[in-house]
Amino acid sequence: MTALTKLRMNVDEFLAWAVDQPGRYELFRGEVYAMSPETAGHADTKAAVYNALLAGIRARHLSCHVFPDGMTVRIDETTAYEPDALVYCGEKLSPSAIEVPEPVIVVEVLFPSSRQVDLAIKLAGYFLLPSLAHYLIVDPTRSLILHHSRSGDAISPASSPRVRSPSTRRGWNWPWRTSRPAELSEIARRAGARRAQAEKICENFTVPCGRS
Repeated sequence: MTALTKLRMNVDEFLAWAVDQPGRYELFRGEVYAMSPETAGHADTKAAVYNALLAGIRARHLSCHVFPDGMTVRIDETTAYEPDALVYCGEKLSPSAIEVPEPVIVVEVLFPSSRQVDLAIKLAGYFLLPSLAHYLIVDPTRSLILHHSRSGDAISPASSPRVRSPSTRRGWNWPWRTSRPAELSEIARRAGARRAQAEKICENFTVPCGRS
């Protein structure tokens, strides 16, 4: 990644700055990064993800809400991302809100310029959030979803359900575990009921996410 400016910001400063800027940006360790323009195929995939999540919520009458890209997720004081889709549960946010404080599911659609960031840096970052139960990485070029979720005191290895093509390769089963199991135990405990709601939403995908 290449920083847009040398000016360092915290998340509050970044949000105040970004609201008046053209384009879309993310903040990583205090540095601002511009998000690349996307292709029609990438936009179509994001739309399909949003529609699947929304359909899952409506079909099960869950007290949850889904957003397409545009909402900010604060990771810590100096890092904030803008996922391609997300789900949160509970009371609906104010129309003036610009960030989602407790996402249950976040989704990133792989794009050449951000591929490694989504697969590694964001994977670690999103699971620092106590509310997060599922991180879905959608790879439209291979027609599969990489699904990471909480499992006890660790983050479970990625599972790779096929989305459409029966010939899809399934070679990205790599784990990410934390060196702080006690901390993640607390995170998993707090995720509790939200994880159950997220499991129900995931069932709406063509192949239930997390299962082959």
